[in-house]
Amino acid sequence: MSKASTAARTSKKATRTKGAAKPKAATKAASTPRAESKQSQLIAMLKQPDGATIVEIAKALDWLPHTVRGAIAGALKKKLGLNVESEKADDRGRVYRIAE
Repeated sequence: MSKASTAARTSKKATRTKGAAKPKAATKAASTPRAESKQSQLIAMLKQPDGATIVEIAKALDWLPHTVRGAIAGALKKKLGLNVESEKADDRGRVYRIAE
């Protein structure tokens, strides 16, 4: 290898910085989902007085049960800060609803 190619490689490494600080995204307030989105449909189902079960939500939104549980825990509880309550109903199983 020639000294010129070695110097070129060395200079490239010197210009890189390890762990460079990335600009932080501006924190934004929790927004409301679009009216036609599945997330808004999920919220509407949970705001009903009778609430909804995992099976009912999965069937209505064409989701798998683990997707429904993840959406409730992640998107609704953590990101949107909604208070989702659950209770055991004798005839339907576990029913989820948004407490207002």
